[in-house]
Amino acid sequence: MSLQNTAEATPLENKAPIVIGHRGASGYLPEHTLEGYALAIEMGADYIEPDLVLTKDGQMIARHEPMIGATTDVASHPEFASRKTRRMVDGVEYNDWFASDFTLAEIKTLRAIQSRAGRDQQYNGLYPIPTLDEVIALTKQKSSETGRTIGIYPEIKHSTYHAELKDEHNRKLFGPHFFEKRLLNKLHAAYGNSACAPIFIQSFEVSNLIYLNFKTNIKLVQLIDADDVNADGSISLAAPYRQPYDFVVLGDLRTFADLLTEEGLDFVRTYADGIGPWKPYLVKTVDDGIDRDGDGKLTINDRRVEGSTGVLEMAHEKGLQVHTWTFRNDAGGYGFTDPEEEMTYYFDLGVDGLFTDFPDTGISARDQSKNATGGDALFTERL
Repeated sequence: MSLQNTAEATPLENKAPIVIGHRGASGYLPEHTLEGYALAIEMGADYIEPDLVLTKDGQMIARHEPMIGATTDVASHPEFASRKTRRMVDGVEYNDWFASDFTLAEIKTLRAIQSRAGRDQQYNGLYPIPTLDEVIALTKQKSSETGRTIGIYPEIKHSTYHAELKDEHNRKLFGPHFFEKRLLNKLHAAYGNSACAPIFIQSFEVSNLIYLNFKTNIKLVQLIDADDVNADGSISLAAPYRQPYDFVVLGDLRTFADLLTEEGLDFVRTYADGIGPWKPYLVKTVDDGIDRDGDGKLTINDRRVEGSTGVLEMAHEKGLQVHTWTFRNDAGGYGFTDPEEEMTYYFDLGVDGLFTDFPDTGISARDQSKNATGGDALFTERL
């Protein structure tokens, strides 16, 4: 069974590339905390990204995944030891604590921790887990304080998983589109139902975005995932990063890569305003065995950069914005050793925005790019 085309999307007009604080300023502070979001804004981020999951009582909190063991101090709470359980998420089994087994009041007793071992751990245990309401309040406050519009870029995490969750009586805890309806209620109340709202809603799934397209004028972005990059620069696709999970459930054989073909982008533009592809979809890099940075080791940083794959240009021709991810100072520089140089390259290529754990580096890269603009006034006009 395949999903069918829906109403025509309205292409966005964007006059300057945007910098999105990926999970806040997660290179410096624990991800998805008000403190991390505030730091991203202070560094100049145009948007901050709250990934959203649901608690047992249906509240939206900012966590990267339904599994919270790696990003909170839940393991140090003996009162919650028995909550650790095995559960399938998008076809993969996890042994962890899950947000949906906790009420919001219980979540508020936890504190965030830095999930990457190589990053600063001194802030572990200091910051609570925020709700979407708190993230919205923060961005509105900071917009007032700074005089520039700060946008939010919420991601609906694992829509199918949440829709199928069951309680102890084997009844669906939320059901189809509960998540999407709850999100729209919050966003419409805070910003109105408008394409001019400083919001992008993103998802790796497709069905929920199609549903949202009929319910809101807020801008929608189709995320595009993959497993790895092959030595020749082609994209490796393996589960669970091969397909949108709702495609798996529906028996739709299309992959993420299929959504970036001519036909795929024609489909995406019927319900979304933009795409959010992993960066190797946009720029081809090849492992040719040359140690370009001279450190005696071959890493992804040494790959030969061959330039645009053509996906960016094709998406723009179809009226779709392109926001790519994720740029980190401490990891993942395909073909680049210098993270600022890498981000500048993508800005020069013509992306409409990028996600970075280090918003200050992103702002500096944009300033260095030939696509840089004059700042806040143009950003306000864009919204």
